[in-house]
Amino acid sequence: MIAKLGQVMVYVKDQDQAVTFWTEKMGFDVITEENKGMRWIEVAPSTSAETSIVLHNKDVIAKMQPDMNLDTPSLMFFTKELDHLHEDLKLKGVKVGEIVKMGTNRVFNFSDFEENYFAVGERAE
Repeated sequence: MIAKLGQVMVYVKDQDQAVTFWTEKMGFDVITEENKGMRWIEVAPSTSAETSIVLHNKDVIAKMQPDMNLDTPSLMFFTKELDHLHEDLKLKGVKVGEIVKMGTNRVFNFSDFEENYFAVGERAE
């Protein structure tokens, strides 16, 4: 049901500084930047790259998900069937979070047996 690895989520203290690093030092492009209750910045080596990095504000995410490990990047997988996958993982005994709206996307987190967190986002691609 997971279609592909879509994003790597990096949790940063200063999103502006992170954007400067990834664009000016690394040559990445800003793919998306939204601020609808939460600032979402997506960068990638090019606009046609299949996988991107999302630069999340560490403090904001910590308030939303206090039990989440924000010391390492998280992987975000994409699926066309978010509700079905969420229910399927719950039935299999996987620790899953609630489906929430982040910007214009619906997502949920899940963790492995070592409490490493991952996310799944809804994408029709």
